[in-house]
Amino acid sequence: MIEKTDLFQIKRDIENCIGQKVQLKANKGRKKAFIREGVLENTYPSIFIVKFENDYDTTRRVSYSYTDILTKAVELVVCKDNKKIQVS
Repeated sequence: MIEKTDLFQIKRDIENCIGQKVQLKANKGRKKAFIREGVLENTYPSIFIVKFENDYDTTRRVSYSYTDILTKAVELVVCKDNKKIQVS
């Protein structure tokens, strides 16, 4: 069962990583996954924003909810000093 404290802990962990490089893996269904590296841009009460750069010099901002991490629909790995730290 999902506890409110679990979501609060995930939100607090993500807030501590604002501005850092992250690797994000999102399940798109039917055994497909979206894996990209970006920057954790901002957090809000229900969602967080990740900014992705691509080869065409365009910026894409994508939002995910904290429950996506709790239900493992999204995996977030923070890249600190060339080390990867799993957020969950």
